[in-house]
Amino acid sequence: MCCKLLGIAELEKPAGRWCPHCVPGRACKIYEDRPSECRTFHCLWILRESFGPEWRPDRCKFVVYGSPDKAALVVNVDVTAPDAWRKNPFYDAFKRWAAEAAADKTHLVVMVGDKATVILPDRDVPLGLVGPGDRIVSKMVTEGGRQRVEPRVERAEA
Repeated sequence: MCCKLLGIAELEKPAGRWCPHCVPGRACKIYEDRPSECRTFHCLWILRESFGPEWRPDRCKFVVYGSPDKAALVVNVDVTAPDAWRKNPFYDAFKRWAAEAAADKTHLVVMVGDKATVILPDRDVPLGLVGPGDRIVSKMVTEGGRQRVEPRVERAEA
């Protein structure tokens, strides 16, 4: 699924389309010579032994990885299955991870195409379109004596 969901600048491959070098369900035809973007990508399904077969990206229809700046854990969902991340056991795990992310002052972000939703321990916050170079930032808001996190998109300068 990473060969479909992620854009690969070195190959001029847009996000959401299969890489021309991928044989879905099989392998990469240029694996030994793959671009550095592919070499440095770390799919959590491969890295975490605790993930069972249901987390395999071609089965769950999303890829989970850390953002390059380490500010977020990203769940990149196939647009043909936009609610796949809301199913269990995934959603329950995401809620637990959201609590850990909040404690670390990072985000758990679900991307469906170019639309983002931040998962927080107490709610999910749809942010809408997030473009290249945009950042998701949060601030603490106090209302009625209670604090809550408010994420928003900080747009890249045009």
